[in-house]
Amino acid sequence: MNSQTRNIQYFLFSQDFSDGVRITLAALLPAVLFAQLGELTTGITLSTGAVCISIIDTPGPVVHKRNGMLYGNLVIFLVALLTGFARFNAWTLGLEVLALSFLMTMLNVYGNRAASLGSAALLVMILNMEQPLTPAEVVMHSGLILAGGVWYMALGLVLFRVLPYRPAQQALGECIHAIANYLKLKAAFYRIRTDLDDDYRKLVAQQVIVSEKQDAVRELLFKTRQIVKESNATSRRLLLTFVDVMDLYEHITATYYDYEAIRNQFGHTGILEEIASLIDLIAAELDNIGFAIQANHSFRSRSNFLERLEHLKSRIDAVGEQEQGTSNLVLKKLLVNLRNLTQRLTDVLNYFNAKSETIPTRHTEVEYMRFVSHQDYDLKVLRDNLTFSSSVFRHSVRLMLASGVAFLIAKLLFSGNHSYWIVMTTVYMLKPAFSFTKERNYQRIVGTLSGGAIAGVFLLLTSDKDLHFFVMLIFMVLSYSFQRRSYVVYVTLMTPFILIMLSFLGLNYLDIAEERIKDTVVGCIIAFSAGYLLFPSWEYEQLNDYMRDVLKANISYLQKLAEGLAGKPVVLTEYKLVRKDVFVSSANLAAAFQRMLSEPKSKQRSNEDVHQFVVLNHILASNIATLTSSLMAKEPTEQLMEGIRAVRRALSVLGASLKKFDPTTKIAEPNMGEILPYSEATGRRKANLSSDERQLLEQLEFIQKVSSDIGRVTDAMLEVTTKPKQLQAVVDSELH
Repeated sequence: MNSQTRNIQYFLFSQDFSDGVRITLAALLPAVLFAQLGELTTGITLSTGAVCISIIDTPGPVVHKRNGMLYGNLVIFLVALLTGFARFNAWTLGLEVLALSFLMTMLNVYGNRAASLGSAALLVMILNMEQPLTPAEVVMHSGLILAGGVWYMALGLVLFRVLPYRPAQQALGECIHAIANYLKLKAAFYRIRTDLDDDYRKLVAQQVIVSEKQDAVRELLFKTRQIVKESNATSRRLLLTFVDVMDLYEHITATYYDYEAIRNQFGHTGILEEIASLIDLIAAELDNIGFAIQANHSFRSRSNFLERLEHLKSRIDAVGEQEQGTSNLVLKKLLVNLRNLTQRLTDVLNYFNAKSETIPTRHTEVEYMRFVSHQDYDLKVLRDNLTFSSSVFRHSVRLMLASGVAFLIAKLLFSGNHSYWIVMTTVYMLKPAFSFTKERNYQRIVGTLSGGAIAGVFLLLTSDKDLHFFVMLIFMVLSYSFQRRSYVVYVTLMTPFILIMLSFLGLNYLDIAEERIKDTVVGCIIAFSAGYLLFPSWEYEQLNDYMRDVLKANISYLQKLAEGLAGKPVVLTEYKLVRKDVFVSSANLAAAFQRMLSEPKSKQRSNEDVHQFVVLNHILASNIATLTSSLMAKEPTEQLMEGIRAVRRALSVLGASLKKFDPTTKIAEPNMGEILPYSEATGRRKANLSSDERQLLEQLEFIQKVSSDIGRVTDAMLEVTTKPKQLQAVVDSELH
């Protein structure tokens, strides 16, 4: 099956498509039913309430969704009421636009769901700005919006009761799909014709996607008590599969080699292409498992990995015999890693065929909750952010001023029936970071022009109202399905849906299309200008914080390795928490770097150095993971003093780099017990070490080298003038 077909299947069984169908049903049903009763206006008002509450219905635990929608219904009712009375005077309406733009945006300090509540409130305000209501009709209109919101909430909660595990299955399936794509990118490293630097860029970009998917699964699984209590086979399967998939992902990331050296040594033999093909096959198998979970159907493997692995072993042995004077040890290590990877796949697959009573329970609810963040809703959080040092506060002020300008322009310069589209475009196109604002503006304009053209051609070619309704329904489902997946596709599909819907109301669709395009362009210009001119937020200003977090996470990761080397037991839960921090911080830095590249050249800093920093930390984390997981699987052995010293040197260099980002940072010493100072009595020469010990020491020395490279890149980025001797003095002082 080709990747395009698989992607379509994933989409049709995804949470996004399910949400698109649900939102369409909730929004369309009231309008259609009341239209049959001759009360289309009432139905549209109910649909408006449903659409506004759908904004708050973001993926997450059902209790969070329920609470968010409850508060959302209260807020949209009050905002609709306030706007209904404020619109009788342009001054009071303008003041409301300013006040609510600021207050609702400040809700971002409470996380994504609170931010979506603020977005829903602003949408209600904007949609009611041009409603020709009398004072007596305002309360009824607001009540209908509330009823529409309650209807959507009730529908969503009922569907959850019927299918309580579907959101978690869909999220887990998409997470596995992202990891499978990550593994496919790893296969490219063994293809001699690809550019390694480009391979790393793609890999880091995919790591961002994997991290987002993992966070979504954690939120759904670990914050849903019905699942973490592990009360039945389905919940236990979901939990154990995710835990094992995370271990599998670590194994994939931990597989690092000197790819350039491997290509130079073995590229001409053809063995690397066979390795890449086998990795592709494993990735396809993982993808099939992910789809089976997402679609909630059984799956049995048809791949014979044992036969492929035996064939690869024979080829590796043959290469070793043919290439005299060249060791094929690295190829044998690759074979071992591939065997481990296929075994982990088998373990995951066995959960599908296991009987309910044989599925084990591994962790407690308390342990699971340590892997998710918890939002503080204290009023103090809001007060602490009422300062220009807060990015949320700056964005709130920026949005308040931009929406005020958009309101004035809409009132003074444009007299169309839908001039509120200017305010709507401005509010929703202006993002906290300029890179997001730029991207969204471009996507909005392209999507609006494309969608307007599609709607115009369609409406010109046919006047069949039944066909219009059917096509509008398709556009509606697909647009809501893509609102979180691809914004440009969402706008491209949303524009014809809106134009066809307005044509049902007897309005001239060509005039409406012209007005929508014009208002969109004006709103985008305002948003873009505000994002660039009003105390903008540039990504390079945040990079130091992201790099600091990556260094902290890798230092903690390396400390776990140091404890394992010293013979100290490494607690599995603690290790996985540190591992999670490494994955998340690395993904955050990579995402910030990608955003910076989309900003003006004058606002970019040290692109090559930052890229090097990202790649080096990826390599460092991969090697730490390889050694730590290996140590955890073995019994403690005699301490390898020179290896421990290499780790301590690496920690010292990383600590020195971290302090350059944050001089106040205090680095905890690893739990290594009493380590004897190195001497000829305690140390052993490499010649006296076993092959496993030599290999371990070489990897530890490589970690030390990578840490030193990170230190040099850090110096280059921060333009540190410290000479190498001074840096060595810092390292030596830490060691002694």
